Amino acid sequence: MQESATIKMSKMSRELKAQGHDIIDLSLGEPDFDTPQHIKDAAKDAIDKGFTKYTPVPGYPELRKAISLKFKRDNNLDYTADEIVVSTGAKQSIANVVLSLINPGDEVLLPAPYWVSYAAIAELAEGKCIEIPSTIDTNFKVTAAQLEQHITPKTKLIIFSSPCNPTGSVYSKAELEGIAGVMKRHPQLFALCDEIYEYINFTGEKHHSLAEFSDIKDRVITVNGFSKGFAMTGWRLGYIGAPGWIAKACDKMQGQITSGTCSIAQKAGEAALLGDLTPSYKMVEQFKKRRDLVYGLLKEIPGLKVNLPDGAFYFFPDVSAYFGKSYHGTALNTPEDISLFLLREANVAMVSGESFGDKNCIRLSYATSEEKLREACKRMKEAFAKLA
Repeated sequence: MQESATIKMSKMSRELKAQGHDIIDLSLGEPDFDTPQHIKDAAKDAIDKGFTKYTPVPGYPELRKAISLKFKRDNNLDYTADEIVVSTGAKQSIANVVLSLINPGDEVLLPAPYWVSYAAIAELAEGKCIEIPSTIDTNFKVTAAQLEQHITPKTKLIIFSSPCNPTGSVYSKAELEGIAGVMKRHPQLFALCDEIYEYINFTGEKHHSLAEFSDIKDRVITVNGFSKGFAMTGWRLGYIGAPGWIAKACDKMQGQITSGTCSIAQKAGEAALLGDLTPSYKMVEQFKKRRDLVYGLLKEIPGLKVNLPDGAFYFFPDVSAYFGKSYHGTALNTPEDISLFLLREANVAMVSGESFGDKNCIRLSYATSEEKLREACKRMKEAFAKLA
């Protein structure tokens, strides 16, 4: 198993900072906002009230009830508490599902670009990853027809995120309906839908879930969590809504690996879902301002191909125009070469698109201050101008 590319680049950035380099780190998808105060207060209160013991494997009943209410309120989805499993981050939720569903040789469809850990987790389960390519010209989205072309008798699962990491693309209700139609024609196919960026949506429309389509809901697993929409990355809290038999399998899997997740984080999560969402909405407003700022700055860099993402907090520019160019005699032929060049020459950390299933792009996160974003784009422009 390879090291996560995002974690690897973040580690390199920290090491360079420790050596005295002025690094602007745009590699990790971590909001720079603090967790809202009412959520922190709920955690402190939980400590004072003695919520410091082992928790039920699938999560406190009160939190699962809050998640059930959230699914109904925000997504018009009906999941009972028995169909919800709380985990130590959405990443563990995804791993639970894949390890419960995938047998050796089962094919897992990955619309590319995709989050780096999907492939690693599928391979851990001895599944075979099948990439479905897309490009910046299609806003990095695949069609139902493309999906159908990649289905074989061995196909078991499709994994995708909307809003998407690394591209920020958002699937519309009509596009999801097309995917649901394919699933209706292929009853062996399950879908794992990662909705961790649900609140960070700039389309002006309601977020849509694949599980909305009742004909296939019994084969859809909806994954979500608290890291992005509530700025709770360090709390490590995620969850699934799934058919009861899948939820039970994930409960069993988790019970042998970590058991129930942190008691204090769970009480904080309950407060996040049932409390005031205004801080989250204000964060999203700031993310939209940053997106618009960075879009304008990236468009000013010659040779860079960039689209306007509809959600999350990433850009995924196509840097292939710079392939074949060189700096101080060293040729740059891949996104990895470009990202390392920018780290060394511009002191800006980003992640190569190769880890996300794309050979032309790099990912940058704009979950940091406008000042740092302006400086990072300035450095990038100056560095690219040095290439021969």
